[in-house]
Amino acid sequence: MTHWFHRNPLKATAPVSFNYYGVITGPAASKICRLDESTQESKLRYIQNFKWTDTLQGQVPSAQQDAVFELISMGFNVALWYTKYASRLAGKENITEDEAKEVHRSLKIAAGIFKHLKESHIAKLITPAEKGRDLEARLLEAYIIQCQAEAQEVTIARAIELKHAPGLIAALAYETANFYQKADHTLSSLEPAYSAKWRKYLHLKMCFYTAYAYCYHGQTLLASDKCGEAIRSLQEAEKFYAKAEALCKEYGETKGPGPTVKPSGHLFFRKLGTLVKNTLEKCQRENGFIYFQKVPTEAPQLELKANYGLVEPVPFEFPPLSSHWTPEAMAAFDLTQRPKDDRGKPKPEEVVKPVKEPDIKPQKDTGCSVS
Repeated sequence: MTHWFHRNPLKATAPVSFNYYGVITGPAASKICRLDESTQESKLRYIQNFKWTDTLQGQVPSAQQDAVFELISMGFNVALWYTKYASRLAGKENITEDEAKEVHRSLKIAAGIFKHLKESHIAKLITPAEKGRDLEARLLEAYIIQCQAEAQEVTIARAIELKHAPGLIAALAYETANFYQKADHTLSSLEPAYSAKWRKYLHLKMCFYTAYAYCYHGQTLLASDKCGEAIRSLQEAEKFYAKAEALCKEYGETKGPGPTVKPSGHLFFRKLGTLVKNTLEKCQRENGFIYFQKVPTEAPQLELKANYGLVEPVPFEFPPLSSHWTPEAMAAFDLTQRPKDDRGKPKPEEVVKPVKEPDIKPQKDTGCSVS
């Protein structure tokens, strides 16, 4: 089940010290970003300027004097970690069934974290995120949808391996293609300079799974003795596969965040091309010997709805406020000791050192089988 997923880089953050408040230091100090859920706001919320890079914007960080910004940024990075963990497992040689389930679970967890941040915390920021920054609602929505789509890729691979009905596989592929199209549309108003590579990935995956949908829909039509319509469906699959091939080349040539690989070289990609070709030839032979049906000029409308296998994010919430945060503990902080020069946004030339990440390219492409 070796799959290839596009991944943007992890967020990086600048060092932060709370020692100068002189009351609570060590591990307990790291918890000040946790805010009370009651209507009374913590007086510690605005004591520190936090800086985090954004996945599409290089090493010049965003900065806010707000612990909510720190909390959301940390949660965002945890979700990114789950996506990268899923990529690493999915790229293994001879992936086991349990590992495939772990890929599926990790992507759903990531989607749940992104969704929780978007729905429960983004609105609490005093300063809204700028266009193209990670904490902007559009980017979070794109990450949510992409995680769902990639988790459904695992479902599709499993359904093919177990030889489920072509109608179910076609419906799952169609729903997955729609996810990728929706994610691409979500990013459409961003600057191409930093979004083009990501969008190429989303577009090629949309074309790839649309080709899958037409291919398996053609098999369903053939089984219903609608050979002419089956041929037309396979011809449409062939067209979308060719589009995906062209987009693979464009993706590899597009500059932007994320690794540069050749997805068209992966076996899971090449196998679909062979399947479309062989199924189309079979339909044409059957039509020439048995059915003699006219091939429609218009492609069949894909109005497919999967009743099984659709992915929903795993619900996520941050842990409750620690019992250590009593009114006495909060009152113990002496905010008069705060340095006077600890304010302001980073200078334009200021950068944050990137997080060093291991290579997560597939070890060896073994196709879409789950052993």
